[in-house]
Amino acid sequence: MAPSARDDVKYFLHKVEDGTAGSEGVPSTGPVYRSVYAKDGFCPLPEGMQTTWDTFTNSVKKYPNNRMLGHRIMKDGVAGEYDWLTYQQVYDNVIKIGSAIRAVGVQPKEKCGVYGANCPEWFMAMESCNAHSMLCVPLYDTLGNEAVEFIINHAEVSIAFVQSTKLDLVIASLPKCITTLKTVVSFAGYTDAQKAATEAAGAALYSWTEFLTLGEQNHVEPTPPIGSDMSTIMYTSGTTGEPKGVLLSHKSILTSIAGLDHFLKCRATDAGLDTHSAKDVYFSFLPLAHIFDRVTEEFYVYLGASIGFWQGDVKKITEDLAVLKPTIFVAVPRVFDRIHGGISGRITAAGGIKKILFDFGFNRKLGSLKAGSKHDKAAPFFDKLVFNKVKMGLGGNVKIVISGAAPLAPHVEEFLRVVTCAPVVQGYGLTESCAASFIQVPNVISMHGTVGPPLPNIEVRLVSVPELNYYADQSPARGEICIRGDTLFSGYYKRQDLTDEVLVDGWFSTGDIGEWQPDGALKIIDRKKNIFKLSQGEYVAVENLESIYGQCEAVDQIWVYGNSFEATLLAVCVPNEAALTEWAKSNGVEGDFAQICKDPKAEAHIMAALNATGKAKKVKGFEAIKGVVLEPLPFDVERNLVTPTFKLKRPQLLAYYKEKIDALYANQKKGQLLIYITNELHFLATTPSSGIFITLMGAKGK
Repeated sequence: MAPSARDDVKYFLHKVEDGTAGSEGVPSTGPVYRSVYAKDGFCPLPEGMQTTWDTFTNSVKKYPNNRMLGHRIMKDGVAGEYDWLTYQQVYDNVIKIGSAIRAVGVQPKEKCGVYGANCPEWFMAMESCNAHSMLCVPLYDTLGNEAVEFIINHAEVSIAFVQSTKLDLVIASLPKCITTLKTVVSFAGYTDAQKAATEAAGAALYSWTEFLTLGEQNHVEPTPPIGSDMSTIMYTSGTTGEPKGVLLSHKSILTSIAGLDHFLKCRATDAGLDTHSAKDVYFSFLPLAHIFDRVTEEFYVYLGASIGFWQGDVKKITEDLAVLKPTIFVAVPRVFDRIHGGISGRITAAGGIKKILFDFGFNRKLGSLKAGSKHDKAAPFFDKLVFNKVKMGLGGNVKIVISGAAPLAPHVEEFLRVVTCAPVVQGYGLTESCAASFIQVPNVISMHGTVGPPLPNIEVRLVSVPELNYYADQSPARGEICIRGDTLFSGYYKRQDLTDEVLVDGWFSTGDIGEWQPDGALKIIDRKKNIFKLSQGEYVAVENLESIYGQCEAVDQIWVYGNSFEATLLAVCVPNEAALTEWAKSNGVEGDFAQICKDPKAEAHIMAALNATGKAKKVKGFEAIKGVVLEPLPFDVERNLVTPTFKLKRPQLLAYYKEKIDALYANQKKGQLLIYITNELHFLATTPSSGIFITLMGAKGK
């Protein structure tokens, strides 16, 4: 049953150790907590299992004929129904691929790269690594093309499985890669030119079919790993400089699976929710190269459930959902922002009685949820009349919606809780903690805007950060989030120095600032360092960007701003007065320097100059500046915007420029909404009305 509140339990928390007082430069710490569902000890690993290879083979034995991996069949450029491989068929292919890997000379403990969009071949390549105790090394090009070469070299990748559209990039990189990479396998086929180029670089190229045949002809028995063996090296872009390789063991991943399973079962018993089972269907479109999707898919394989892959086109996600009909929808805030924007745009464009009905139903259901009603009891009439169209847009069978990888904006979370006809939860975790360490409790509305309590596989404490005025031993308790437990990574590959900075005495320092809530949920309120995620999940190191954009001759000072609820970066700039005044004379902009700084043409000029600098320095697309405020006065000590040594004081800068920053973001959203409305007015004018017409992601409904 649900836990009762006591002195040592904040409802969903159980205290296991007292906090410590600070002394002589050592900050104070708050109490050590774990989930109330683990108050008598952490849940054990699944019986008889130590590795993800064990969970896979166990499901093969229990559910050999269950659908496991599915993709849509393409005919004449049109995607049809899902075509499925059963657990037994996947196992048979994995045995062949694993045998082929060994046949080309790759040995246990070596590294296998996988590069491409989620698909059955991606998953089978990964599972083949597990079969022979190899480390799977995902390659992910949002880190930049140079990062792909870096990862291949740094991890000493011996063999790479590559999506056909990425094949040319990998082949072109071969001359720059170390001699360990000797084999490239295409998820599909290849051209004669690609084979010739690969062989000229001293490597061999196989199609997927050729590699299956090679394995069939050269059978090698699996060499399964043990729990302490490393399963993967996942490279992250969380800091400036080179990507860091996060080492995760089989035990870490299995501990994450066990904790999530235990939590969901306990909560299902407490709240009468549906349990997750072999009947579930998961929609795979978040990158398998990220730990969030990797662990999620491993969890559903552990259950014996089905995984259906997307086509690889974000514009066709709603089409995939309609055909697959998943029972779980997992996405990142950027996707949910688009869903929110798409629905809001259509409702605004429809206007009239449709908008009145939607708004009335929305407010009625939201009020019921806040009063304590479960999602399916809050407003069943409006669920059928209005919100069922959103439910059908997700396929019609979704029983839980999960957000992760970055914070979900509170207004979007609230919106989704109403319109999706399913519980909506968000979680928090890092690659270093093997994905989710915290997750909201379904149907507990008080956790809105938080990441929920810890899962029953970790311990957590807050550590005071006096320089930011956060204290873990005061009320409310605030401090850096530190995690301890078997989910944690084993270190950064070949970077013991970086490992020692964040992993001390079993505690991992996340760099995020949290605040405990009365019900035991955690709220993320700040970052200890100036690195954060944008809403689409990409890390941004603002000090590095300020260094880059500060080289632009058009500006004297710059402060780059973004947050985890927005998808774009903004900047407040102090332009070079002489340069901007000279530009103004040549472009018909009149007035003194302060007046010139207010002119939209001057703003556009400075933004173009900044992004030209960024392009020259090869910043990534999400690191581009999308809006500027021009400040005629230098950042100064008098206004408390910089330190006496002229370092930027970011909280003070945000407070000082907050109205202008908020206005810039609001104007961006108005522009996006105007596009939605313009498109929908045209669509509604040319399409017969049929109730409240709602689709997702900006796609047209059928």
